Amino acid sequence: MSKKLVMGNEAIAFGVIRAGVDVVTGYPGTPSTEVLETIAKHRPSNVYVEWSVNEKVAMEVAAGASYAGARSLVTMKQVGLNVASDPLMSLAYIGVKGGMVVLVADDPGPISSQTEQDTRHFAQFAHLPIFDPESPENAYFLIGEAFKYSEKYHTPVIFRPTTQICHACAGIELNDDIDKHNIEGFIKDKKWVIFPRLSYENHIRIVKQERALGDVFSEFGYNRMNNDKTARYGIISGGVSSVYVREVLEDTDDHVRTLSVATPNPFPEKLAVRFLDGLTDVLVIEELDPVLEEALLKICGKYHLNVNIHGQYTDETNIAGANHYENVLTAIDKFMGRKLTVKKLQIDSPQLPVRMPVLCAGCPHRASFYSVKLAMQRIKQKAVFTGDIGCYTLGNAKPLNMVDTCLCMGADITIAQGLQRIDDTVKHIAFIGDSTFFHTGIPGIINAVYNETDITVIILDNSTTAMTGQQPHPGTGYTMMGDSHEKVHIDKVLAGCNVGLIKRVSPVCLEQAVAAVQEAVAYKGVSAVIFEKPCIGLSKSGPIPKVDAEKCIGCQSCIKEIGCPAILPMKNKKITIDTNLCYGCGFCSQICPVKAIGGAEE
Repeated sequence: MSKKLVMGNEAIAFGVIRAGVDVVTGYPGTPSTEVLETIAKHRPSNVYVEWSVNEKVAMEVAAGASYAGARSLVTMKQVGLNVASDPLMSLAYIGVKGGMVVLVADDPGPISSQTEQDTRHFAQFAHLPIFDPESPENAYFLIGEAFKYSEKYHTPVIFRPTTQICHACAGIELNDDIDKHNIEGFIKDKKWVIFPRLSYENHIRIVKQERALGDVFSEFGYNRMNNDKTARYGIISGGVSSVYVREVLEDTDDHVRTLSVATPNPFPEKLAVRFLDGLTDVLVIEELDPVLEEALLKICGKYHLNVNIHGQYTDETNIAGANHYENVLTAIDKFMGRKLTVKKLQIDSPQLPVRMPVLCAGCPHRASFYSVKLAMQRIKQKAVFTGDIGCYTLGNAKPLNMVDTCLCMGADITIAQGLQRIDDTVKHIAFIGDSTFFHTGIPGIINAVYNETDITVIILDNSTTAMTGQQPHPGTGYTMMGDSHEKVHIDKVLAGCNVGLIKRVSPVCLEQAVAAVQEAVAYKGVSAVIFEKPCIGLSKSGPIPKVDAEKCIGCQSCIKEIGCPAILPMKNKKITIDTNLCYGCGFCSQICPVKAIGGAEE
């Protein structure tokens, strides 16, 4: 036993190792990424870890390991579950043998996501158990329970930490003991083959099991009730919201009955009935959607309970965004008739400036976007630029203005195809990163070639999965286990898909890059330009460029054209280079109309 200050994701990872996991798969996505990375760093030698090419693949690899009796974990963020939903829905019917936990990190806010999704709904939809941890300490222990319940009931279990849990820190007593279990191996059985008749029978089984689990979870120790017999008011909460509720109530003498729900599905109905007994009013504090609130309303109707349920449906709690101490305090104050005697937080901090998201100084994507923009300007070609999920989404910002659409991973290539079918007078150019290309870009390429669509795909190959922290992918030459392997070359994949014209060029070689784009755009059919340049997090390009103050005319074209944060204006309108930010890519020296920036070469 050792006490250690760890991030929530690290706490979950140590809990997974303690549970005796055998196989861990996933796809990087904030706020879930550090779970798999921590397991990879601290894993016992017999544990296999991989970054899969997408969440669907990760889910299926983990399922295969579970079929053989191994304990498996698959990690992703909430939008990744959309990609993995097909195999997960079928797994709910087929079942598993070894414990299989599906960690889906939700992002209330959202802080770094396209959507605010509540995975608790997906658990209800799939008839799967879901565990909702309330703190890093709670998550450390609860993840082990998830494996046990999965193995006992032969079902995948969803584990749903939120950003506040994933990125919070806590001192935790870590147990070095690892649960032991035997891996039986795969036993051939017709139950592993999904047929309509079997699905019908299994649907009945999983619904009955879900109801039975609701009774089991009513006695589950992590569903905690403060059974104040004199209380007439009650507060029910789940996840990190339970912590805020306790913090608000800990300094008050008010009689309030509380229930913290760690298993929102199957809902602990019998426990909830005991909780509601004798209460007149109940406030529901949860994020994001009214999952607990709807469960209570159903129970009140089913058992004819005369209890007033307060929450999102009564406009007394937030319908979007993350909860925090202040808004929970406000909701409870209003609910209790402002009788609470707690102290409100006094924060005398200055107003923070608004920081717009921007590509890093020296980011090769800036050069890629500018090269395409300049190529289109020179040939006076109107174009629509479809974007994707990654660092390069920031290409939508001024002065680049090079991302017109962004839907989800891989959709740049397919959105461009839909647009091209409606207006073939405009050139449609899709931007996609190297990791996203392997994730879901390839099917779009195949579809474009098969249907003879006239589009140009720009692949921004920076040799990593940059946005989530430099994770490897099939094109990097190494795995999460640290093993070297033969790279999967993007140009060879494109050639195998019969893409008609493929160009490879460094984006910071401006004239070569512009020429490559112009050639690709002129091609009728599917063309591709691979801009190859490592992320600045992987390598520094070269010496810092110098500004010749006498040559500089103060036009600030370098700032207005590419917007690199390392280029700063001075009072006399001339520019200087911030040596603390510059990575020496040398691209700005090619932008300056009077060649006042020099001293750096690619």
